[in-house]
Amino acid sequence: MKRSVLLGLFVTASMLASPSFAAGDDLCATNLQAIANAKTQTLTPEMRTRIEASVQQAKAYQAQNTEEGTKKCISETTQTLQEIQNAGKGDKG
Repeated sequence: MKRSVLLGLFVTASMLASPSFAAGDDLCATNLQAIANAKTQTLTPEMRTRIEASVQQAKAYQAQNTEEGTKKCISETTQTLQEIQNAGKGDKG
């Protein structure tokens, strides 16, 4: 029983580890698309400028086609999405 559980965990870990770089790239692209969709919100000109600069930086990271570049792209876009979300909360409250 223990062997089959360990084997299952090993196989699962192997399967998850191999496409992780590609999955990260997908998350980067997904975040960039979410930012593009969010730009339709009513945002201040300052906010739009910051978002555009962040998107350009994220695309530069993405263009590196490296695991580190992908991680930086995800980090950059996640922070930008959080900033957009927080700006939306401020408008409502």
